[in-house]
Parts: sequence; structure tokens; C-alpha cells
Amino acid sequence: MSQEILNEILQDPRQKVKVALSDLDGILRGKYMHKNKFLSAAEDSFGFCNVVLGWDSSDACYDYVDYTGLHTGFPDTPARVDLKTYRRVPWDNHVAFFLAEFLDRDGGPLDLCPRQLLKKVLAKAERMGFAVKVGMEFEWFNFQETPHSLAEKNYVGAEPLTPGMFGYSILRTTLNQEFFNALMDECLSFGIPIEGLHTETGPGVFEAAITVDEALESADRAILFKSAAKEIGLRFGIMPSFMAKPSMSLPGCSGHIHQSLWDEHGNTFYDANDKHRMSETFRHYLAGQMLALPEVLPMYAPTINSYKRLVEGYWAPTRPTWGVDNRTTAFRVIPGSSKSTRLEVRIPGADVNPYLAMAASIASGLYGIEKKLALDTPAIEGNAYAATHVPLLPRNLYESSSRMAESELALELLGERFVRHFTATRFWEWKQFHNTVTDWELKRYFEII
Repeated sequence: MSQEILNEILQDPRQKVKVALSDLDGILRGKYMHKNKFLSAAEDSFGFCNVVLGWDSSDACYDYVDYTGLHTGFPDTPARVDLKTYRRVPWDNHVAFFLAEFLDRDGGPLDLCPRQLLKKVLAKAERMGFAVKVGMEFEWFNFQETPHSLAEKNYVGAEPLTPGMFGYSILRTTLNQEFFNALMDECLSFGIPIEGLHTETGPGVFEAAITVDEALESADRAILFKSAAKEIGLRFGIMPSFMAKPSMSLPGCSGHIHQSLWDEHGNTFYDANDKHRMSETFRHYLAGQMLALPEVLPMYAPTINSYKRLVEGYWAPTRPTWGVDNRTTAFRVIPGSSKSTRLEVRIPGADVNPYLAMAASIASGLYGIEKKLALDTPAIEGNAYAATHVPLLPRNLYESSSRMAESELALELLGERFVRHFTATRFWEWKQFHNTVTDWELKRYFEII
């Protein structure tokens, strides 16, 4: 199959190929390559500047990470194209597209690469006899803006695509029919099948549920969907935003992760004799996630803004709780058939890096199975925000990163080098925020104090 793909590229009259990798923030970094260069790289690897793992979302280099920086000279690091990710970009003259991943100097997986981290966790699942199925869904705001118009407004007062609160609206989708249809149809052509797309509560808010598949493919689809929505939107003068909480007065944007474990007998989460259809494997898996959640929270909530979403009453969890079909809890057990019984992890926002969130979630669940952890916390019935007997999750990026940096469990789940590097990048993010004088401060203190 790989040779067939390479032959197709060789015979393609187009002279370029598009390649991209994920940075730590879940932003695709890539380039066009002449097809001859690509074909050469596909045989082995190609060099890609390692600053991609050493700078933030604004291209500012971290000042205290070991992996790369001025002290290393920002060398190239090997990157390998995954030919299984081959697809064509329908809105870019059907140019061939591939995802790649970073290698270390010996040609092995680089432990700081988000895609490689997920692959490492999935390899462990396979050794334990499980295949992991995942489906991810995103909510996001859409604005009638361009990058230039929004910059001129200093990112204040963006014009929503539609007015008012109108979830599941047929009228609002008709109003923006061309954009809506382009998302469904062009994403499908791009290898991102969407099983559901609708308006959500909030001006210009959409929600997309991406069809379930094997976990790595689902993570690829998720990161590509966010980029695809932005690229397609540009054609219509629309700017999608996957910020977790772009408005103080409106609900935030989620990035929920549906997941289940399968073996040769089927869905290992399903037990027809249990009142919630939950097997012992499911209970152990959920117990692991409950235990680890506060220790790996930055993997689900990676930005300053993430924690503005995790507030009471806004459809986002604030405590490590679980419930049966309860959307106020952090973990929602969905009892269904042998095909559909699954866990919904509701902590992540739309700003999440899908590779890292899935890696943290699945690793935590596998730990619960390994240790046969008991699910001794009862399910929450009703309002989980009222479950004051359950400790609150860390309330900001600094608190959560500090806890993760000191966590023995996080080190066991994800590896010391990754935890040290990733938490350093989150402390950097906090530092940038902490040193910034905000509009809120000026309005509050400028005249009165």
C-alpha cells in the first residue's frame, strides 16, 4: 500500500506535497515540499527545525527548557512521514497531504512529540490486549471577521456569525448554508467524517462530532478538523475560534472525548448484567481516570483561558466526579448496547491538543486496569456542582502545572522527560499571562485607585 501511495505521488502532475506536524499546543506546523524532495524524505526521514517543540503559540521561545533553545542552536531533528495519513486537500487544489512525527537522533520515537506520546500509550494498550476506540467532538465560535479585521479591532468586539442563543437551530444553519455544507462535505473528502454538525447555545457557535475510529486515527482527524474549519472558514470570510472560553457571559467550548476498549470478544466496557451496563474493566478504567485527573489536568486544560471554562453552571466540570448520563460530571458513563457503551471525558476544552489529551486519558484508564483500582466513589445523581464533598480541581494553569510537575503518578504515566518539558512550557505560559497588564486591570484600577 505504501508503494502504491508513493507511485501515485510520483505520477501526480502537481509538483508539491503538503506535510505537517503537531507542536505541543496542538497547532499544525508544516510546509509544502517539492514532490521529489518528499519522495526522498518518505524513504527515511527529513529534517525539521526542533524549535517547533521549543516555542509557544506566538513563536516565542521558552526560556527554560532543556530540549532546545539558544544553548542548542535550534538544530534540525528527524521527522518521519506517516504514509497511512495520506489524504487530499479539497480546498487546496486537491494537493496531497501527510502528517509526520518527530524522531530522536537514533531514529526512535521522540518522547516529546505529541503524536509519538499517544502512540506509546496505544502500544501499551495493545500489549494489554486492547484496541482503543475514540470519537472526539468540538464546540467552537464563528465570527464574521478576517485576521486583518480582527487585528484592527485588537481582538475586541468580534462580530458573531449569528446573533442570540439558538442551539440545534435549522434556521441558523440555513442562514450559513454554504459554510455549513462545506464543513460537512469537504471534511469528508479530507478524511474527516463528521457524524453530526449543529448549532450550539451561543451566538455563532457550532458543534461537530467526528466519527469514532481507532484512537490514533481519531486524534489525527481531531487536529486536522480544527485546521480544516479555519481554512474553509477563510473562504467565506468567517473566523472559527477554538478558545475554551471566548466570552465571560457565555458557555465555553468543549472538546469531549468518547472512548472504549475492545478485544477479540467485543466492547470490554459492556456488561449486560450490570445496572449501568458497566463491566469490571470499565470500572477499573474509570477509577484510573478519576485518580489521575488532578495530576494530569494541564493535558486537558493547557492554556490560561482553559480554566475560565471550568466554572460552575456552564456545562463544564469543576471536580473529579462521574455519573450515568450526567452532563454536569467530569466523566459521563453512557450505558448502551454492546457497541455503544462508552465513557465521555468532559474536562477538555476545544483548545486542547488531541494527541496529549487522549494520551493522558487512555494512560490513566490503563493504569486503573493494571492496578485493578476500585471505583469506590459513588456516581453523582443530579447536580455535580453541589458535590462539595469532592475536592475542587486546580483552579488555574499554575496550580495544575505545579501539581503535575510534582506528581509521581504523572511521571509513571507519561515519562519523566515529557512531564518535565511539558510542565515547563505551561509555566512559561503562566509567566506570559502574569506579566501582562490586562484591560480588566486598567478599567478597574486606572481612575479609582
